[in-house]
Amino acid sequence: MGLMGRHKTLGNQTSLTEMGLSSTMNLPRFAKTYSDLPTNPKQDLKDSTHLVEVQIILICAYCVIILLGLIGNSLVIHVVIKFKSMRTVTNFFIANLAVADLLVNTLCLPFTLVYTLLGEWKLGPVLCHLVPYAQGLAVQVSIVTLTVIALDRHRCIVYHLESKISTRISFLIIGTAWAGSAVLASPLAIFREYFSIELNHDFTMVVCAETWPREGQVNYGTVYSVLMFLIQYVLPLVIISYAYVRIWSKLKNHISPGAANDHYHQRRQKTTKMLVCVVVVFAVCWLPFHIFQLVSDIDSKVLDLQEYKLIYTLFHVIAMCSTFANPLLYGWMNSNYRTAFLTAFQCEQQLDFIHPNVSPALEAKKNLEAKENQCNGSPFSQRTSV
Repeated sequence: MGLMGRHKTLGNQTSLTEMGLSSTMNLPRFAKTYSDLPTNPKQDLKDSTHLVEVQIILICAYCVIILLGLIGNSLVIHVVIKFKSMRTVTNFFIANLAVADLLVNTLCLPFTLVYTLLGEWKLGPVLCHLVPYAQGLAVQVSIVTLTVIALDRHRCIVYHLESKISTRISFLIIGTAWAGSAVLASPLAIFREYFSIELNHDFTMVVCAETWPREGQVNYGTVYSVLMFLIQYVLPLVIISYAYVRIWSKLKNHISPGAANDHYHQRRQKTTKMLVCVVVVFAVCWLPFHIFQLVSDIDSKVLDLQEYKLIYTLFHVIAMCSTFANPLLYGWMNSNYRTAFLTAFQCEQQLDFIHPNVSPALEAKKNLEAKENQCNGSPFSQRTSV
């Protein structure tokens, strides 16, 4: 469901449960209505996340995630834009993943950290609607892009369709992914309310929570949570798993007719391994958060857990680790990205890619030739795929 929680209305009497605040603000449950709260409401808000030691750990964790995400994803976008040899369809999709992760790093995580530490929403009504919407949008774009990459590679490798997607079509797919994701995430902004709760004369709390309609026993917030779990997690991972299993089987049974084709086949294997790792990291990071959110929506007893806030925050931190993991995987598992990153850090204007399977001697020779050509002002025209 994202960062924000649910504001429930029961008849004419409004009450905030822990799902109403804790998913939004990571606050413990209000089991009573406002009029029944104790004289000092902050007594019920005590939990482990209010300890200074825990808050320091959370600040460090979020800051590390934000910093690594900003540097890594910006670098991915930079090399794809700067170096002509990196402008392939697969790399355009990878850059789109980086844009989605940057959206979370810049527009979601800083405000989430502030909200968690303050215990109430002090960032105004605009961000109240925008922050949860941005995260829902970014997560949906990421999983759609991963699915498109898997299906494209399945089409090319399993069915030997060498006519790859054109650049124009790839950008059309990316635009469609953002538009469709914007529609799917829109309820997170529409069913949102920004208001103040006067718990007593000395304590007023500002709340940013979801306001879902109800029909009898049907809570549309729970319905949305279940649908998003299926659309945003289960169905895409089933499709992706099927595609990569077939790709892996095809590559495993490959019989190479020649050395040149064998190098091409090995590059495909390494690229496929890298992309599978990207999907696995995404799935593993988001699984605890999705399940905990879903269980919280279905069974309200989970909200009675004494450390609900701490558990929720930890699962959210784990999910956010996926926003900086991809650039690390690219640099570790793909020589083209590794070379591009190093070249970008060295502020070089030209780039000559070497295939990941050439010998060290040939690699050194190519690098030396590249330096000589660069000194002579010769542009590099070699183009390789990821």
